[in-house]
Amino acid sequence: MEELLTLKELLLKGDITGAITLVEELEEMSRDDKINNIISYGVILLLHLIKQQAENRATRSWDVSIRNSVRQIQNKNKRRKAGGSYLTPEELRLALEEAYPQAINQASLEVEEGRYEPEELEQRVSQEEILNHALALLLLAE
Repeated sequence: MEELLTLKELLLKGDITGAITLVEELEEMSRDDKINNIISYGVILLLHLIKQQAENRATRSWDVSIRNSVRQIQNKNKRRKAGGSYLTPEELRLALEEAYPQAINQASLEVEEGRYEPEELEQRVSQEEILNHALALLLLAE
C-alpha cells in the first residue's frame, strides 16, 4: 500500500521518471510473488510425482493432489487481462527445478514411511523424468 501512495505523490509532483521506476519495481514484486506461489505448488506437485515413482504406485489422494497443484500453477501463471502467461515453458521448468530439492526433502519423510534420506531417495528416482512429467502436465491443459 505504501508504494501506491508513493506512486501517487510522484505523479502529483510530475516526477514521471520516478513513477515509472516505482511501477517497474511493483511489477517485479508482483512477478516474484507469482513465481514464489508457483514454486510452492510445484513442491506439492513434485512431491507426489516423486512418491509415485519411488513407490511404483499411485493413490487416489496423490492423484487429486497432483491435479489440484497443476490447476493452481496454471491459475497463478495465467495473465487475466493481458492474456498469456507470466512464465514461459522454459521459466516454468526452472521454477520446477528450484522446487525439486524441497520436494525430495519432503518426500524422504513420506516414501516408505521415511525410510530414505533425501540423498538416497534422489538415487532411487529420475529427476529428469519427474520434471518432464510435471512440465507436461502443466502444459497439457493450458
